[in-house]
Order: sequence, then structure tokens, then C-alpha cells
Amino acid sequence: MSDAARMLAAFVGSTVAHGTTKVGRVGRTGKAEANSRIVREPLTEDKVQAHLDGGLGVGAIPINEDNQCKWGALDIDQYDLDHKGLQNKINKLKLPFVHCRTKSGGAHLYLFLDQFYDAADIREYLTEFSVALGFSGCEIFPKQDRILSERGDVGNFINMPYHNAEETMRYAFNEKGEALELSEFLDKVESSRVSMSQLEGLQFSGKRKYFTDGPPCLEHIFADGPISSERNKTLFNCGVYCRKKSADDWVNEFEDMNRKLFTESLPSGEVQNLQKSLNKKDYGYTCNDEPFKSHCDVVLCRTRKHGVNSGDTVDMPTIGGLMILMSEPRLYFMDVDGHRIELSTEQLQSQLLWQRAVMEQATLMPPTVKSPDYQAMVARLMSEATRLDAPEELTIAGEFKELVRAFCSSKIHAIEPAEMSMGKPWTEDGLTMFKLSGLQEFLRQRHFNHFNRAQIQEQLKKINGTENCHGHKAIYKEDGSRTSIRVWWVPEFEDEEIPLDIKEIDNDIPF
Repeated sequence: MSDAARMLAAFVGSTVAHGTTKVGRVGRTGKAEANSRIVREPLTEDKVQAHLDGGLGVGAIPINEDNQCKWGALDIDQYDLDHKGLQNKINKLKLPFVHCRTKSGGAHLYLFLDQFYDAADIREYLTEFSVALGFSGCEIFPKQDRILSERGDVGNFINMPYHNAEETMRYAFNEKGEALELSEFLDKVESSRVSMSQLEGLQFSGKRKYFTDGPPCLEHIFADGPISSERNKTLFNCGVYCRKKSADDWVNEFEDMNRKLFTESLPSGEVQNLQKSLNKKDYGYTCNDEPFKSHCDVVLCRTRKHGVNSGDTVDMPTIGGLMILMSEPRLYFMDVDGHRIELSTEQLQSQLLWQRAVMEQATLMPPTVKSPDYQAMVARLMSEATRLDAPEELTIAGEFKELVRAFCSSKIHAIEPAEMSMGKPWTEDGLTMFKLSGLQEFLRQRHFNHFNRAQIQEQLKKINGTENCHGHKAIYKEDGSRTSIRVWWVPEFEDEEIPLDIKEIDNDIPF
């Protein structure tokens, strides 16, 4: 089996679409500019081979039409990433990831499975893994639990590794953090496949002693024992936990944590200042600050007895990205906490309408943010959005073309050229001719009012391949005299009859 065939088998997923990416220059942020589109064609061995040879880069969509996947990934968008340190952490936690470098220097951590599983279940495990690694909030593929395939949705793609394999910067690492050749990567994919039961059996850093009923971030931070950094802010959150657990008798446990959870305890003066602050009011956890944000699992935290509650500061739901269906009018698909939300332009533009759409489709109530913040979020999503080409019939130009076909092929067709004066089309020598006013009346009757007269003329030119498509046609009047009328024309539309197989059926009925 060729490397391209093995790569295609490794990234099996959507059978109806794949992604393409044209990479531009690397900006000052370190991120490479890219133009990403989804093509409504299956990913093929030839396309993968071109990717490996340095041609057009392609991406794979993990979720299929049954909302299942055989692989998933974490996309860590950090361009100064310590890959060796990350690989050491993967090794320490015994996570079954295949670690690849991205074109911008970040990481794609691939999880390869022994068979197809529900995307929702795999996303749960990937979320837990991202928290354990300290990259909570990174992009997770598949980005959604379910796709809206009946609405033209196909899911999101992630760029495949080993573009221009001979000189690639998108390579995988082994357990020592050393780069792998393509064939070694493909071998590692097969040896790294895991089952659902193996995922269920994973335990991170052995048994945890603290915060099993509190925030997962604190549980992960102290999972390996006492820490030496960020002592003040971490002990503050420990204090919030202690007060939630026992509001009247929390100081002793708080001081005990200072002695046991840090390699070097905070001085008594700092501890007393923290106690005074915590006694002044009921503080919430500082979820938006590091190192807590990188280990945040807000969904799990809400289920914990002493986790976050309505009085604590909580981020917006996780927005996984935006896909634009290039139909007319535009249709948008947004991932909100794993739910696929379908939006119109008006719903995306208005925060109130967006909240209502999320409530109706995902049973979630996103918090209201300041208008400039919402606009900034939408602007960022639009700039990074993946574009999904729409079938021609979903565009206004496509609708116009179908109506022109109907007009030219309808029963009102002229019997002789003179009837064009009555608004009927006439066909001869491979062209269908008509007066523009006749076509306009036909469009009005079918409530098509998207184009004015000049725009109709431009669309007719496109149907003709920009060739000359109007002129004068000589006709005979009823009195036998000749005259000419101004007409437009399009190539004669061929009949699109679908041949049906006729099967002979033995009929033994005696009549």
C-alpha cells in the first residue's frame, strides 16, 4: 500500500467533502496566513499524494454523515511551543496521542481509534485530555457532536501533516521528541490506535487527594504533588474552595493547604492578607486567570459540589469556529459548546438574535457581553472562517439560470419567430431567442426580483460565456411585411431526462 493510501486510511472521515488550504506569508504573530475552503468532493488518494508532493495542501474532516469518527485531534495554536516539553507531558500522563508540529510551530495531537465511535463521546475524552495537558480551550476536532447534514453542513477540517513530505515542517515526534519520517509516522498511527475501553481505563497521575469535589483546575494543578509557582493566586483559590466547603470553619484547612500543597509555604503575612480578603466577601474562583484557565473544565466544574456556581465569573460558551456556506443569502454554522448552530446573517450580526438561536438550538443561554466585545468576536470568527462552496442552485445566479431554463423550455414556446413579439421564446440553430421584456415578465410572475434590467443582461452574458448575446432578428408581420426586433439569446438547453432501467417481470397472473 502506498504512503498516500495509508495516509488516506489514517484520516478516514467524511465521505462527501474535504478541505484545502493555500498558505501565505507568516505574520508578525507567528501564524501563517491561510485561505481555507471546503470542497464538496471526497478526499482521494490522488489528492493526498499531491499534498505529500508539495502541491495543494488538503485537510481531512473527522466526523462522518453518521456523526461518528475514527480519529480526533487537539489543535494547540501556540507558536513558541516547547514540543519536547509537551511530548514529555504526554508520556507522563500516558496519553495515546500522536504529536505533530503544525506549519506555524504549534501542535496537532492526534487520537487514532480502532473503529468508529460517536463523535460526542470522543469529544468528551479530548476535552479531558486538553485540561490534563494544560491547554483547556484549545480547538478540538471534531468540533461538533453532530453536523446538520440535511442543511448542507459537512463539519470542519484540520490540515493533514507531511505537506511536501521530503522537506516538510509538519512532521510527527516520537516519544523522545525526535522528528519522524512519513513512513515512521504511518507506522506510529497504527501502533497508537486505542479502543473506547482503553480510553475509559486511563488515569492521570494516579489517585488525586485534593479537590475531587472542587474545581478540576485545582485538582490537575496539584495532581503531581506540591507546586512552587503562582503560590499567592493559587492559595487564594484554595481559600475560595475552603469557604465554599465550610464557611464558618475554613481557616484551619486553608492554613493546612499552605503547608502541604507548596514546596515552600507562603509567609504568614501573605496568608493573613489572603484571609482578610476572603473574609470581606464571598469571592468566586478566578477562572479567567492562569494557570487555572489552561486547566479549566467548566462543564465538569459545574457538577462538582464546591465547583463554580452562578455567582462566579464564567467565560462565554466555547466557540469552536465558524463555517460560511457561500449560498445566497449566506448561511453560517457556528460551534457552541459542541453544538452546531445554524445562523442567518441577521442572527450573527445581532447579539440578541444570536443568543436566541443558541437557546433554541442548543438549550444554552450565553451571557450578554458588551457590544464592542461581541462585534470583535464575530469579526475574528469571520476572518478565520472556513468557506464552504454552495451548489449553484443555492445561489441567486443559480436560481436565475434555472428560471431562464424553465422559460426557454416551457410550453409557452413560440411556434414561429413572430411570436417573440408576444414575449415567447423561439429556438433555432442551437440558440433560444427572446425579448428581454418577455423574460422579465416570466421572472416577475415567479416572484424573482433579485436582479434589475442591467443585472439580468450581465447574467445572460455569463450564461453565454461572455460572448455576444443580443442583436436583431428579422420576422414577418401578420400582413406579410418584414421587420426586425431586438432579441437576446442563450444556448439551447438540452433536455435532462434521466434514463430508467426497464426490467421485464414475469407475470404468471392468468388473464
